[in-house]
Amino acid sequence: MNREVLVDVKHLTHQFHLTKKLVISALDDVSFQIYKGEVFGLVGESGSGKSTAARCLMNIYQPSAGEICYDGINICDKKQFRKNKKILQAKRQMVFQDSASSLNPRMKVADIIQEPMKINHVVPPRGSISKEAEFQMEYVGLDRSFLERYPSELSGGQRQRVAIARALSMEPEFLVADEPVASLDVSIQAQVINLFRHLQKEHGFTFLFIAHDLAMVEYLCDRVGVMYHGQLVEIGPAKEVFSNPGHGYTKTLLSAIPIPDPIRERKRKIQIYEENDWTAGEMQEISPGHYVLEKKGGNQNAEA
Repeated sequence: MNREVLVDVKHLTHQFHLTKKLVISALDDVSFQIYKGEVFGLVGESGSGKSTAARCLMNIYQPSAGEICYDGINICDKKQFRKNKKILQAKRQMVFQDSASSLNPRMKVADIIQEPMKINHVVPPRGSISKEAEFQMEYVGLDRSFLERYPSELSGGQRQRVAIARALSMEPEFLVADEPVASLDVSIQAQVINLFRHLQKEHGFTFLFIAHDLAMVEYLCDRVGVMYHGQLVEIGPAKEVFSNPGHGYTKTLLSAIPIPDPIRERKRKIQIYEENDWTAGEMQEISPGHYVLEKKGGNQNAEA
């Protein structure tokens, strides 16, 4: 694997100011790197900060503090972002969880796929944006006849494939998928995940995959980061994190994965993670490339 860093996140912090007095901290001093050509996964429970981190990486949110460098460009710096805006818009694409709200209901599928190319004045490899739209539709497994339909005429899985086709039309270098299969049926989830794996192997783009389903993350990702209450508590190679979790919260997540064997499933015990009063700590390397957040003042591997 090419270990050249594409995305470098340093001490990322983000707060939501709901009122003058009420402030919610969504990210607290998060740091990680994503290497070129890898699939990096972010997992954690709802509200852990995964989606907020993704939106900061895509400049949808302006972080409260910290730095994000994309291929050497500090995208948190307004001057650098404005200077490189066209490149950043073309090279970074995002697939959202809810395809129904991310696709314009008043536009036909053909216009939806063509829109990014028109906005960025891209000359597509197939020669014209209409031919490019046809190619991308067939590439994600949909017939070109779907180009004349509206999103409301498509199923959830078909809409998500249209969203993927729209992102791929720009031939991105970096693709962010924020829980792209969470709202789909299990059989459709498998199809979309296999599509992502095929696309990543064929194109070699860098991929940030955010999900609740740990089995999918283990199947798809090269490395994984575990989020808990806005902090990154563990990060490392996916196989290593899943086979040898170092943080108590990661152990709790993994213990909740259902086992297909009914006899073993009945015997399975879900660990309960109890957070103690902690003070600031640091990431410690417990094996090559595998880091765990060690916190002072409490046992981070506490179990019930």
